[in-house]
Amino acid sequence: MTTQTTDQLVAKKCAPCEGGVRPYSRQEATEQLGKLAGWTLSDDGKRIRKEWLVKNFMAGIEFFDRVARLAEDEGHHPDLHLGGYRNVAIEIWTHAIGGLSENDFILAAKIDQVPVQLKK
Repeated sequence: MTTQTTDQLVAKKCAPCEGGVRPYSRQEATEQLGKLAGWTLSDDGKRIRKEWLVKNFMAGIEFFDRVARLAEDEGHHPDLHLGGYRNVAIEIWTHAIGGLSENDFILAAKIDQVPVQLKK
């Protein structure tokens, strides 16, 4: 799979995935993550994750609301985590293939464009 720039990823739309697609290898995922600031690969190489420290509880909820609307529009839904009232994390993977697909990196690139109020 070819590594894409953030602009290339953002220009795409997530495609429906019902399986039958080869997941990214650890090396492919690592190379693609090099184009996405702050996203990390899970230990098993099957998920990507990013964490934010937001201004307050409502900033986290508002961010999640924006991400949820984006995810619904893309038809690709991440796991959203809010802990300690302002520790926000998002995990993405393609459930149908049990690993990472292009959709995951498209969504991550688009999430990076969603406004979020960070703790100063």
